[in-house]
Amino acid sequence: MKRYIAELVATYFLVFCGTGAIIVNNETSGAIMQVGIAISFGVIVTLMIFAYARISGAHMNPAVTLTLVALKIHPRKDAIPYIIFQLAGGILASYTLLLLFPNDEYLGASLPSGTEQQSFVLEFILTFLLMLVILFTSQGKKIEQYFAPIAIGLTVLLEAQFAGPICGASMNPARSLGPAVASCHFEHLWIYFAATIPGALVAGIYWRWQRIESNI
Repeated sequence: MKRYIAELVATYFLVFCGTGAIIVNNETSGAIMQVGIAISFGVIVTLMIFAYARISGAHMNPAVTLTLVALKIHPRKDAIPYIIFQLAGGILASYTLLLLFPNDEYLGASLPSGTEQQSFVLEFILTFLLMLVILFTSQGKKIEQYFAPIAIGLTVLLEAQFAGPICGASMNPARSLGPAVASCHFEHLWIYFAATIPGALVAGIYWRWQRIESNI
């Protein structure tokens, strides 16, 4: 249960700080700007991994959990509880933000600015890259594992910076579900489940093949 609560808390702060930055940016007429939003997401991911990696692994992402289970890195029995607590953390964070900013219509929801097809492809690629960085650092040598939180956080920052204005750069069903539930905007939510989970799983398949081919 401590691991499940850790996932809830870590995901809560990921969504609270990340989407909170989007909301505050809207409330202050762009005071934070896109680069500030990207930094907020990257930094909170880094901090939560440093804080909770030893307790739960700090997945904070159902797509990551499913991939690690599929690769037999994470216990299968923990898959459903992890995902439930991750989704709950995201929803709780969004309702907290709703209480603080009741006039914000979307509450930092993941929304495509172009076509749904464009955002689907972007989210697939972004999640693929993020999962690759997670696997190659967290499952690498000890020195690579030490720098894993920074590498993962920088990946999130990079992707949020250049792709956020187009597709939202979610890479995470829990990050997208919370604002959708709290704001009641479900119209594009399917993208952030249908693209991110396969993107992470394909990255896992590639990572396993690369390790076998390279004898790592």
